[in-house]
Amino acid sequence: MGALDLIRQWPVPHAAAGWVDDAGKDRRSESSDRVFELASVTKPLFALSILIAVEEGTLSLEQPAGPPGSTIRHLLAHASGYGPDQAEAIAPVGTRRIYSNAGFELLGRELEQSSGMSAATYFDEAIVQPLGLAATTLHGSPAHAASSTIDDLLLIVRELLRPTLISPVTLAEAVRPQFGELDGVLPGYGRQSPNPWGLGFEIKGTKSPHWTSVHNHPSTFGHFGRSGTMLWIDPSAGVGAVALTDRDFGPWSIEAWPSFSESVLDDAS
Repeated sequence: MGALDLIRQWPVPHAAAGWVDDAGKDRRSESSDRVFELASVTKPLFALSILIAVEEGTLSLEQPAGPPGSTIRHLLAHASGYGPDQAEAIAPVGTRRIYSNAGFELLGRELEQSSGMSAATYFDEAIVQPLGLAATTLHGSPAHAASSTIDDLLLIVRELLRPTLISPVTLAEAVRPQFGELDGVLPGYGRQSPNPWGLGFEIKGTKSPHWTSVHNHPSTFGHFGRSGTMLWIDPSAGVGAVALTDRDFGPWSIEAWPSFSESVLDDAS
């Protein structure tokens, strides 16, 4: 059974999915025009706008941001010491991987201060317009408040396979584990040792359990969201996948996403 057949069996009101390979081949479900809330899949999209700002010189990865000793790089990599939802340090900088919405909201404020425009406007001008995204908006927190369609997100996946908005060197840095082998909790999957993270992108590494397939390469990077959404790119296989739903993350997705990911790898091979 192919990957797109599997999603028709998911216990969700609505779903859309697809995949793209690095040769440009793609497959997608028929529900291509439905808009879904992305929840934390917002983070890698917003991280891309931060990386564009870095290349433009609007921001620097090493500029101070957050608690003393923290930088833009620490915030992107969830290594600033900030707690999950409070802009208050609960651990020393660079010692633990603490998944932090507050850190991404601070990134939004840093971008606004440096660019002189709202985070939503910068996001639109840096990503939405250049990639020709038809239905993607940032309508609130850069940690969790973007919405999009399967068609638009497959364009994002294509960009992350063969970047045009940032240099390949910048992308390679963004999907490299940051600050060594920090331990931390992967939301929904418990404590991981180590818990590698790039600059806004979760990295699979040796995490187990994980929301991708056991056959996804350790270099696989991406994100999933509480609203039942996921996006990954496997550089070794040269393929990326997206699945969007309107049922919150839970036991159903923990069961469904790895088999979907496995089928994508099979379909694309």
